[in-house]
Amino acid sequence: MSARATALLTASVGRGRLKVLAAELDRDPALRAELVVAAAAAGVALPAESLGWPGKKLLRAARARADGAQVVTTPTARDEGFACAHCGANVPPHGRTARDHCPHCLWSKHVDRVPGDRAETCRGDLEPVGIERRGSRTMLRYRCVACGAERVNQALLDGEPPDRWSVIVALSVVE
Repeated sequence: MSARATALLTASVGRGRLKVLAAELDRDPALRAELVVAAAAAGVALPAESLGWPGKKLLRAARARADGAQVVTTPTARDEGFACAHCGANVPPHGRTARDHCPHCLWSKHVDRVPGDRAETCRGDLEPVGIERRGSRTMLRYRCVACGAERVNQALLDGEPPDRWSVIVALSVVE
């Protein structure tokens, strides 16, 4: 097992350094083969076709980090209409940003880990429990009635229909 391949597996690298190392793997077929052997010695079995993978994918798989590379960490814009599970209102898309709660009752659903990813398995109802100000924005504070998780979403005071101001004001009184 080569020292270069072992270093590729064990070195702590950031995203930029990972790209540089991956480019090195793309240029050096012998290093690719050494990396597969080093990964096997470290207990990471790679399929035979991995020698044909791009260097970045091969390096992540050899370092057992391939699954983490597929996790969404940035918001996904989803502006979809829906039927409110709490009050039954038909909620149209906002048009400018994703509408993630009912403008009539302000309730929402616990469906995202990262905005727009739809990866949350809880699927409970998010009850509006308060408001807070962040600069010029009004934020709605939520608590999931199923799991207790807390979230904050921006109130949508523009668009059609806008969030009901009377319901927002009532939340400020609850605090």
